[in-house]
Amino acid sequence: MSAVGAVNVTMVQTSVELRVSHSSLRRSRMYVYEQSALIEEFLMQLQVDLGMEEPIVLVDGEYVVGSKITHALCWKEGRILEVAEGGDFFQIKISSPFEDPTEYELTRQRSATMAPLGPPKMKYVVVTGGVLSGIGKGITASSIGVLLKAAGLRVTAIKIDPYLNVDAGTMSPYEHGETFVLDDGGETDLDLGNYERFLDLRLHRDNNLTTGKVYKEVIDKERRGDYLGKTVQVLPHITDCVQSWLDRVAHVPADGQPGPPDVCVIELGGTVGDIESAPYVEALRQFQFTHGVENFAFVHVSLVPIMSGEQKTKPTQHTVRDLRSAGIAPDLLVCRSSKLLDFSIRKKLAMFTQVAAENVVSAFDVTNIYQVPLVLHSQGVLEILCQRLSLHATSQPTLTAWRSLAERGDKITEEDPDDALKLAFVGKYTSLADAYQSVFKAIEHSAMEMERRIEILLIEASDLEPVEDSAEAGSSMEAANNKVKHEEAWDKLRSSHCVLVPGGFGDRGTEGKVIAVNYARTNKVPFLGICLGMQLAVVEFARNQLGWRDATSEEFDKSANNKVVVYMPEISKATMGGNMRLGTRKTLILDSESLASKIYGGKMAVDERHRHRYEVNPEVAHLLSAQGLKFVGQDETGQRMEIVEIDDHPFYFGCQYHPEFKSRPGNPSPVFMAFAMAAQEFQKKGNMTNSLDDEPFR
Repeated sequence: MSAVGAVNVTMVQTSVELRVSHSSLRRSRMYVYEQSALIEEFLMQLQVDLGMEEPIVLVDGEYVVGSKITHALCWKEGRILEVAEGGDFFQIKISSPFEDPTEYELTRQRSATMAPLGPPKMKYVVVTGGVLSGIGKGITASSIGVLLKAAGLRVTAIKIDPYLNVDAGTMSPYEHGETFVLDDGGETDLDLGNYERFLDLRLHRDNNLTTGKVYKEVIDKERRGDYLGKTVQVLPHITDCVQSWLDRVAHVPADGQPGPPDVCVIELGGTVGDIESAPYVEALRQFQFTHGVENFAFVHVSLVPIMSGEQKTKPTQHTVRDLRSAGIAPDLLVCRSSKLLDFSIRKKLAMFTQVAAENVVSAFDVTNIYQVPLVLHSQGVLEILCQRLSLHATSQPTLTAWRSLAERGDKITEEDPDDALKLAFVGKYTSLADAYQSVFKAIEHSAMEMERRIEILLIEASDLEPVEDSAEAGSSMEAANNKVKHEEAWDKLRSSHCVLVPGGFGDRGTEGKVIAVNYARTNKVPFLGICLGMQLAVVEFARNQLGWRDATSEEFDKSANNKVVVYMPEISKATMGGNMRLGTRKTLILDSESLASKIYGGKMAVDERHRHRYEVNPEVAHLLSAQGLKFVGQDETGQRMEIVEIDDHPFYFGCQYHPEFKSRPGNPSPVFMAFAMAAQEFQKKGNMTNSLDDEPFR
């Protein structure tokens, strides 16, 4: 009878690796034991994993080999595993041990005879954090991905967010920073933006796992009766759902190539010890055993603060203790600090955390984030992970491109601030940089490409609006403070070489943004309006060129007579979450001589990511066009306005989509690149407007 399974046996130094392939296993499974151990435990575990009722025995010819034999004596040519009276036979294949064990320890290379019969096992790098949030887990996870990619490995990434929201779409930027939008319309945590930018990936909505998604899936199953009347609990139902999700998403490619990736980097949001994170920590603890501990590397990011000139280890000791008490032992400790860790501190941490001293990595403050992969690489992180996960680098990681990025990042910061391009950024969340992270990164990518410093002048939009008199504003002190902020905002706007109005929601600050648009248009200052910024450009033009003084958006005044921006008819008003026009959509460029066509290199169609529920009113578009506001970009139906321009202006560009989401270091967004170059030309010509009436017509 032919075998329905196989056991691939390899002796490595003092251990034995058993890779089992069988029709009942979705993919091959690896078991590792000491050669001196008895085979009894392996046979019992295999019986459980295969779901067999009959015991598995080792047969040599006509007799059964006892299960009390050691692995060192057990595995020989000609023997087979057999399920007694079950008809299942496992062919045994013996691989030769490595001739040079030292080389194996250094590189963990797999011999040709050790290749599994099924697909290779997925490798996981899990990044957790302790002490405090915002410690740099996202950049650490992204940087580890960079190192693995540089070694020729295919990488994907998953972010776990323990909050109960289904996604980040309904969260205020003040709560959690910007909402990053993916190609498929997923509204996700901003760390997925870091993953995409660092690793040049195209992730999916399922790459962001939230507690809301997990509970929704479990509750939906319970309502369908999938649990067969059982009591649904955190253990095992929630943790099983988490494991199933991670296993499924990890095998979905995000780099545009067929087949599953080699490594999945998983970042657990929050800090170890948070009550919200507890189910995920337990799920990850179980996950490593169900998929093989040899396929997991746990990286813990912690803080080593400096007090009175001394690096303190207690916070890290405590957070590692919490992690270990939850059943997870970190393989790598990444210690955030303002300066390089002293060697004595690394030894102390190694002693108290049970992490090898060479695996205690110092992640000290650097001049720009593109230095982080280089810092980790210089301390052997790639070699540590490859050894831990038995990975073989298919190419020599040089990180030449990243060194170039880091050098250019340093170069633009070293430029004389007086010579920098000044960009007026008129927004409503300017007190929190994370609220506009992707926009700032897109500006940075363009600056690095041009090797020019771009100074972002943050302007709170409401500060540009007319100042109320003392009686209306309240106290004289408050009125004086408002006047100072008003004057400072206008000083920034007048000193700028370009004006950017980003996306946003709500009416606060919108009049100030309209004022900024008017300033840029009438003074021929390069202007870029994104999403709401484009809509307000339409409002400003309608007010000042068509004379519609009450022109506005339906978002701000539902009863207005001249609504030049309206709610999209296909969008439901019953719910808020996930009901916008989201994800990558095609925009047709109608004029080959337009600025849009030049920006995109002559392309007549582009794919960009969207996030909006309001649009330019198609019923008034032709009236606006007749007065010079050209809608040169539309959707495939011709009803939705996507790009707006005006003639006789050095750079006036508004887009309904968000070009920042596809910008990459080394490959900046064409829109932002053209915008920055226009600002540079404006600066060269000395076109700054230093005298202007404080209150332009709105």
